[in-house]
Amino acid sequence: MDVLVTILNFISQQILNVPAYLIGIIAAIGLIALKRSAGQVISGALKAAMGYLILGAGASVVTAALDPFGTLVFKATGAQGVVPTNEVITAQAAQQFGASSAYIIVLSFIFMLLIARFTPLKYIFLTGHHMVFMSMMLALVLSVGFGSGHDVLVVIIGALLMAVAMVAMPAFTQPFTNRVTGSDQISVGHFNSLGYMASGALGCLVGKKSRSTEDINFPKGLSFLRDSMVSTTLLMVVLYLIFAIWAIFVVPAQELFKVFASAPTDYGAYIMAAFAQALQFGIGVSIILYGVRIILGELVPAFQGIANKVVPGAKPALDIPIVFPYGANASLIGFLSSFVGGLVALGIIAVWMGPLWGIALILPGMVPHFFDGGGAGVFGNATGGRVGAVVGGFVNGLLITFLPASLMGVMGSYGVSNSTFGDADFCWYGTIVGRVVNLGFAPGAVGLIVLAVVLFVAAWIWQVKVVDKGWQPAKDHFAFIDQVKAEEKAAAEQARAERKAARKAAK
Repeated sequence: MDVLVTILNFISQQILNVPAYLIGIIAAIGLIALKRSAGQVISGALKAAMGYLILGAGASVVTAALDPFGTLVFKATGAQGVVPTNEVITAQAAQQFGASSAYIIVLSFIFMLLIARFTPLKYIFLTGHHMVFMSMMLALVLSVGFGSGHDVLVVIIGALLMAVAMVAMPAFTQPFTNRVTGSDQISVGHFNSLGYMASGALGCLVGKKSRSTEDINFPKGLSFLRDSMVSTTLLMVVLYLIFAIWAIFVVPAQELFKVFASAPTDYGAYIMAAFAQALQFGIGVSIILYGVRIILGELVPAFQGIANKVVPGAKPALDIPIVFPYGANASLIGFLSSFVGGLVALGIIAVWMGPLWGIALILPGMVPHFFDGGGAGVFGNATGGRVGAVVGGFVNGLLITFLPASLMGVMGSYGVSNSTFGDADFCWYGTIVGRVVNLGFAPGAVGLIVLAVVLFVAAWIWQVKVVDKGWQPAKDHFAFIDQVKAEEKAAAEQARAERKAARKAAK
């Protein structure tokens, strides 16, 4: 038994927990199915894996740059509470529930492949770290809820719940993803799907006559802001310096200087450390976008082989930065709007919900707001332009504050009350699973199976009746955009004709 646990732990932690390896394996399988040569298979697999490693490197740079910024914000404002962090709560639970998590992640991956092969839900979830987070959350909730002696049931039900989530959530977001990318070649495999769906749906409602964030006409002197790397970095420089200067007036110097790893010893070096971190943020975003381009260039063609041979019609469900190149301005706007939404939700909890119902104070985490909020901004912009990006990002910020607070009510009883998950799907799914488990062993087991079946059937119906029928959200919005572009084209042609006539008259 120990040997099997060790093997499963190795597979889940050393292979399935490394998205790059998973991406490379999938690319190799697709290229083999396409009967490519050994050299092409090796090259394609390595490039796909390296693209994901580049993406991960960019994400690490962004995370490292955001961490001091979040500390500055909290020190400047004096806010206290819990910052939702998937990695922290997973690490807390790993020692006690790691074995069950290993079984769940491997078995759920097998279930997912079977579902993709034999049902209309042709999604292959490839975001390895989110698979680990979800498996640990389910292992924790189910193990404690069912008690000792039910390890097999925990693994089977946990794997079933996770496999269904991995194919259902990409299906629900697919129409909006198609609108973002302009095709149906990829899907989003990231457990903040509720935020992306809400943003896309709200964009349809509020942004019918709003231009795209990518069409922002900067004044001639500000034309350099069209470069997304420059505009992203410049904005972060401004934000960093604002909070860095604010903190100087409210935080003792020795405590303030410890915010940065370089440990500056005077205010001049402290300000320059903040400036350097802002530049690092811009570099990280640029690395992410480069990695995304490599992944798309290698993985999508390889998936043709999987679609044709292994899982007909399969779509790769990839991490959320995959959509950032489709709306560089929108991702930045979504991040800022999500952060504002988190602050508003924090205020509501602090003033009303906390004192009244004892709900935990959830502080805005820079990392989830950047990735989740950025994705929400891209989805909102795709269906509702600039207004959609702002509203969608803001609502996402509310969701990833209120929902983690709800999950705290479940996680607190399991001895991990100082942490919680940060993405919407972990929170609403975990809260429901936790409440059902609390019904008791037999009712809880039956209830969870019913939950999995209901989610699976809902996704199946959505896929067949909505996605496969080619439904496109925000038709009114895009009709407006087409009309505006046609009017601009006609005006430009008229202006050219008038200039031509004026030159002719001058002669």
